[in-house]
Amino acid sequence: MTTQPVATPPVNDNRTDSAMARELIAFRIGEQEFCVDIMSVREIRGWAAATPLPHSPSYVNGVINLRGAVLPIVDLAARLGFPRTEPTARSVIIVVRVEQQLFGLLVDAVSDILTVTDDLLQPTPDLASDLAKTFVRGVMAIEGRMISLIATDSVLPQLQSAA
Repeated sequence: MTTQPVATPPVNDNRTDSAMARELIAFRIGEQEFCVDIMSVREIRGWAAATPLPHSPSYVNGVINLRGAVLPIVDLAARLGFPRTEPTARSVIIVVRVEQQLFGLLVDAVSDILTVTDDLLQPTPDLASDLAKTFVRGVMAIEGRMISLIATDSVLPQLQSAA
């Protein structure tokens, strides 16, 4: 009895291209489009009114109850220096995790899931302020749209350690 060699699947020559590809969640704030890395997104939920917190930063809408956990909601438009968002039925909260911190980003609407390669990401223009460069990792031109990649780790200020 002779045994036939087992056929091996063909090698994917595009492994390096797919390894460099990443998925991003694109969303709108006003007329502008932004995106965040899908790996930091935990869920996307409809707008729920937030309970304001006294003496919180102007860009924090308040907190909501997320399955028993207190979730701070950041008005991303206000955090980026745009006029505050007036939530509507189409408004969305993108729940993200940065290290051990979970928080929600209030945006106007989620528009797309993008699969892009790193070569599409252009650096933030030198004309942008240092503050803008803090929040925007880069800009992509995709299908005639300009989409800025938001650095979720810069949205909340660094927590100061207790003295």
